[in-house]
Amino acid sequence: MPPRDPRARRSARSSIICSVTDIPNTPSRPGLSDRATVLANLGRLISEAWSSFDEPRVSEPELSAELTARLRTALPEQPGQEDQALADAVATLEASVSPSRPLYVAYIGSSGLEVGVLASALSATYDANLASAAGGAELIEQQTLEWLAQFVHYPLGEGTFTSGGMTSNLTAILVARERALPGARQDGVSGRRAAIYCSDEAHYSVVRAVEAAGLGASAVRRIPIDDQRRMRPDALAEALQRDRADGVVPVAVVATAGTTLTGAVDPLDAVADLCAEYGTWLHVDGAYGLPAAATASAGALFAGLGRADSVTVDAHKWLGVPKSCSAVLFRERGSLVTAFGHHERYMLHEGDIANPVDRTFEYSRPLRSLRLWMAFRIHGAAQYRQWIEGTLTHARELEALIQASEDFELLHEPMLSTVCFRHVPSGIADLDAHNARLGRAMQTDGRVFLAPAAIDGMTCLRACFVNFRTRADEVTTVIEVARAIGEALSGDGVA
Repeated sequence: MPPRDPRARRSARSSIICSVTDIPNTPSRPGLSDRATVLANLGRLISEAWSSFDEPRVSEPELSAELTARLRTALPEQPGQEDQALADAVATLEASVSPSRPLYVAYIGSSGLEVGVLASALSATYDANLASAAGGAELIEQQTLEWLAQFVHYPLGEGTFTSGGMTSNLTAILVARERALPGARQDGVSGRRAAIYCSDEAHYSVVRAVEAAGLGASAVRRIPIDDQRRMRPDALAEALQRDRADGVVPVAVVATAGTTLTGAVDPLDAVADLCAEYGTWLHVDGAYGLPAAATASAGALFAGLGRADSVTVDAHKWLGVPKSCSAVLFRERGSLVTAFGHHERYMLHEGDIANPVDRTFEYSRPLRSLRLWMAFRIHGAAQYRQWIEGTLTHARELEALIQASEDFELLHEPMLSTVCFRHVPSGIADLDAHNARLGRAMQTDGRVFLAPAAIDGMTCLRACFVNFRTRADEVTTVIEVARAIGEALSGDGVA
């Protein structure tokens, strides 16, 4: 092929330059027309939302027909009005379920700590990416890890913030897999049989993590629970012994520090003894319950926590900051690089110094830790302990109200801030159907937002107190609303 004429290349470049200069001189960057006004409006709307969170709602609002229609329109081709878009966003969120409200006691939600909202805005504004060297942001992340470990009394070697408890648990399982099955990240498990052990009421994220780690859900050993709904060490010992005899490698035991269903804390010291005996990794899933380790009234439940190889804690649950902000902590250094370290031509290493992404399962990673860092800086550990103690007290108060009533039944003794109970009015033949209907009706009503659950085959109501906004006098509202709606349902002859 003959060489191209340089004059032809110059002519082509000239054509490109001319075509570029012909483009009208209009702004090419997306931006706000009036930043100050938009920020002022946003500040007002956030302040109004915060004020509305101070009191329970009297009902759940619904979207207007006009807004519902706008939410179904096609992709807009042309720019729209900033104030209208902001108004529609707020109206939609107002008609959404927010765990920030004081009588949101369903599941285990964040409570929208106000300083966390400010930190979220700052983090999004600067948009630091902790996959690579991020300067000062790395110092904030490290300090927050240290503060969090100090708060829950865990001896920190290293750690990382993640998108949630699922990712934190997966991170720990992948580290444990590489320790128990060296080379698994490169060659897979290669036919080696392995097992992960957890209580019968451990969170399903453990199963998902085992699936994602390539071990298969059948590798999960669900260990029976005792009358306090904790993992039974004797049953765990039997499972470990049986698998060892069958040539199965015990990869990790996942103890739960606050089960989602009832808030039970597994006997960590006894489980740690067995892990030491069998040389098995001990991970503690404390996504919900671990902050209670900082309190005087519940701290003893977490004896043995410092012996765990890794722990998960979600700051977007009992520590109140907005989602998502989870952390996984490790007792010793070096495990993360072993499990995730790598070399790529697009991200070079300075000598043998690892990049931040060599210690995490995720790549692009925002500065989630800023939310908790700001919360600790502004509120302090003592106020956090006071808030958590308050929610523990709420659970005990609800327990007492249930036990003192004739039309409610307590289904377990609360260890932390979760209470499972059910409405048992006379004349109801199918209590499961009645309580399922009651739970759904309470969500529709909106004054108290809780969720139905199932414990020992019985459908029940489940309340979990983690919101710092909930006042002591509002605990009685949970029972009062449940009773009023339950009586109305039982009186209509349908329940």
